[in-house]
Amino acid sequence: MTDAAEGLRLDKWLFYARIFKTRGLAAARIEAGGIRVNGQPCRKPGRAVRVGDVLTVSANRQVRVLHVRGFTDRRGPAPEAQLLYHEDRDGLIDPAELSR
Repeated sequence: MTDAAEGLRLDKWLFYARIFKTRGLAAARIEAGGIRVNGQPCRKPGRAVRVGDVLTVSANRQVRVLHVRGFTDRRGPAPEAQLLYHEDRDGLIDPAELSR
């Protein structure tokens, strides 16, 4: 894992962490408003992500809350990618819970 003080682009991080299958899909989801960084909506794929940031990802009819733990300089195997983040509540939030 790489520790970059300035962070890593959000679309790259989501791709490297295997949240999305391609960087293009990650960028499209960000631009569509499906990602929040530290509770704030983000529509810029180039936004820097830093260790400690909390990402809320809404995709595939699921809402996942991810805590950024680190970076890498490539898209590696799944076990390596899982070291980049920690998921709250097994990573899944029932969308019905959010409407209460």
